Amino acid sequence: MSEDARDPQTGRSAPAQDPRPGALTHETPPASFAAAGRFSLAGQILLALGLAVLVGLLLGRDAFGVPWVAGYDFVGDLFLQALKMVIVPLVASSVIVGMAGIGGGQLGRLGGRVLGYYALTTLLAVLTALVVVNLWQPGHDANGRPLQETLTLPALSGDWGERVQAHDVGDFADIFSRMIPSNVVAAASSGDMLGLIVFCLLFGFFLSRIATDRGRIVLGFFEGMHDIMLRITELIMRAAPYGVFALVAEVVATTGLDVFLPMLGFMGAVMLGLAIHVFITLPLLLWLTAGVPPLAHFKAMAPAILTAFSTASSAATLPVTLDCVEKRAGVSRRTASFVLPLGATVNMDGTALYECAAVLFIAQAYGVALSLEMQALVVVLALMTSIGVAAIPSASLVAIGLILTSLGLPLEAMALLLVVDRVLDMLRTSANVFGDASGAVIVARWQGEAGILGLPAMGKGEGAQRRRENQ
Repeated sequence: MSEDARDPQTGRSAPAQDPRPGALTHETPPASFAAAGRFSLAGQILLALGLAVLVGLLLGRDAFGVPWVAGYDFVGDLFLQALKMVIVPLVASSVIVGMAGIGGGQLGRLGGRVLGYYALTTLLAVLTALVVVNLWQPGHDANGRPLQETLTLPALSGDWGERVQAHDVGDFADIFSRMIPSNVVAAASSGDMLGLIVFCLLFGFFLSRIATDRGRIVLGFFEGMHDIMLRITELIMRAAPYGVFALVAEVVATTGLDVFLPMLGFMGAVMLGLAIHVFITLPLLLWLTAGVPPLAHFKAMAPAILTAFSTASSAATLPVTLDCVEKRAGVSRRTASFVLPLGATVNMDGTALYECAAVLFIAQAYGVALSLEMQALVVVLALMTSIGVAAIPSASLVAIGLILTSLGLPLEAMALLLVVDRVLDMLRTSANVFGDASGAVIVARWQGEAGILGLPAMGKGEGAQRRRENQ
């Protein structure tokens, strides 16, 4: 593809003209995100969530002798497998195209802004958890006694204990070793997204340095691959309401509501922390630093947020997030392709918040008073482990085990978290995805992109001026 076929303002490739009547280009909004009948995709998913809770409660696991849970599990797994099928080719093509579009000149500025945003939001999320849990005290009952005195702490089932004890604080260094995979194909097949992304970043960077026809041919290949993966994703998302229904109905039918009673305090604290981060912290950053109306951004990201809630996987939701950010919010492909795949691996606001809250809760439940120094260590460890946590359901439990080990707290207490982990995993994944999407929009505005959520390009110094006006 020749260079004059790229839009100089957005970095997107210009859609190829197809002579056939009604032919689609890759810029055509996906049918799955358009109004389908009476409901949009977000409306269909929301309806599926409500029906799943109702059906899961009414039918349970095996009402009328029918193994409903097995059916839910089958349909839900099909949906998850379909999404995971496109993850590696979509991430690889997105990062390579994004990095090649950025080139060497803008890499330092864009990369610094992205990493600065990730560090700031993750730190704010962890500090929110620290404040909420210390004020709420969910590890104590109404009389101020540790839950250990009123609640029998169950032992971990299965091989969870062995899996957690096999790790120690030294595994933090493994985060850095995973950045350089010895075999990029093996890294991709095993789901090691951190190593795959680093390789693709290098590939895209040096691809931008090849100013010949050979470089443009390779770039055109990956641009076409990216467009194809988005089309496949659009097809998969047409079945999203059914997959969401099956996944949520399985959780409700399996756990019911009674199991949540002893953990309501902890759930409330985590939900409050996530709500503060998602509905206060991030919207303030959107408005004050980028001039983006938070309500419009929430509306644009609704399909991605609801998909993240149902799948509890940032990686599985990445194709939907990319589509929402590019086509509903109007962020250029080169920015979205750089910010979002990287964010799905290293920017885990909700996960870091949950890890901090979980460790402090367990300490309170066992009557262990953590000093300020120990709580500061929890903050640092939560920041570090959230970077290396895999973007799959419940992966943060292993990271929580590492933190508990480093603090000398009993690993058996993690069984408490297993009772409510699936529900909270769905919530914190939604926070992770919304944080990534907010970062893409904010960074794109800082980069001077126009047309984001219908807004004109952000003038130089406008963010600072807006902050002064709101003081």
